[in-house]
Amino acid sequence: MNIDKEKYAFGKENFYIMFAGIGLILLGYIIMSMDNTTFGFGFMGITLGPIILFLGFMVQFVALLYKPKNKEKE
Repeated sequence: MNIDKEKYAFGKENFYIMFAGIGLILLGYIIMSMDNTTFGFGFMGITLGPIILFLGFMVQFVALLYKPKNKEKE
């Protein structure tokens, strides 16, 4: 069976970038949950965690827009 790869919207690289973004998002939530101050108002819960979450969502955005370089067809 011959599969035409051009009809798929995303390639392998896109999925690798998406998995990296999902990992960053999970890491951000884990960091926010590790804050031991009252109601999570410490540095980890209110600054570091949200910054990592934002970076994770930006990586997801890049994964959606990334277009792999086409190799010459021989």
